Amino acid sequence: MDINLYSTLSNNYSSNSQKIRVLTEKWALENIFCPSCGGIISDYENNKPVADFYCGSCSEDYELKSKKDKIGKKIVDGAYSTMIERLQSDTNPNFFFLNYDKNSLNVSNFIVIPKHFFTPEIIEKRNPLSSTAKRAGWIGCNILLETIPQSGKIFYVKDNKVQSKNEIIDNWNKTVFLKENKNLDSRGWLLDIIKCIEKINKKDFMLNEIYQFENYLRLKHPNNNNIQAKIRQQLQILRDKKFLYFSSRGKYKLR
Repeated sequence: MDINLYSTLSNNYSSNSQKIRVLTEKWALENIFCPSCGGIISDYENNKPVADFYCGSCSEDYELKSKKDKIGKKIVDGAYSTMIERLQSDTNPNFFFLNYDKNSLNVSNFIVIPKHFFTPEIIEKRNPLSSTAKRAGWIGCNILLETIPQSGKIFYVKDNKVQSKNEIIDNWNKTVFLKENKNLDSRGWLLDIIKCIEKINKKDFMLNEIYQFENYLRLKHPNNNNIQAKIRQQLQILRDKKFLYFSSRGKYKLR
C-alpha cells in the first residue's frame, strides 16, 4: 500500500477542497479493500447521496471523509436531521475516515467505522446557521469520534504504518454481530458495556470491575432500575457472540 496521496489528476482542479476530494477518493479506490469480505471496492458513478463506495461482493456501502493534520475528537458531517434518519434505517453506510499530512500528502491514519457503531449518541447537533447565511437556519452535525469504542475504529493505516489485511478483517468480524440488533437502545447498551470493558484496559477482567461503572450506566440509562442484572445480561450476550469468553465464575477474557 502506497500511503502518498499525490496524483497529477489533482492538477485539473483549482480549489484545494476539490483537489483533496479527488486525491482521497482515487487513493481509496486504488488501495482499500472491503473490510467485511476483503473484496474490491468500487465508486458510485452517479454520486449516490448516502455513500461514495460499495463492495460488489457483499454489498456494503462506504462514505469517505478526510481531514488534514490531527484526527481530533470530532468530524464535521452533513445535515443533522438526515443523519438521524439514516441511523434509523438500513441506508446508513459504513464510514471511512482518512487523516493526512498537508505538507507531504501522506496518509497518517485511515479508519473504517462500521455502521453498527453509529447511534444518536455519537451525533452532535450543531447550532443553526445565522439568518445572514446563504442556508439560514440549516443545522449540521458532527460525528463524535471520542464516544465510539476503540473496537469500532478499525485501522488500515495507523500513525503512518500499514496494518495487515487479515487483522483488519478479523477486527471487523469481531463486532459484526451488532448489525443484527436493529433496536438502537439495546444496541446502545451493548456498546456501553464494550466501552466499559475497554476502560478497564485488560484482556482478563472480573465482573466486579464492570460493576464499578454502575453509576455511569445509571446516568446513561435512568429508566433501568437493576443495572447490575443488565450488566450480566449484556456480558452474556457478548459471550454468546464470542466477543469475549467466560473463563470461570465472575471472570472474563476478551477474544
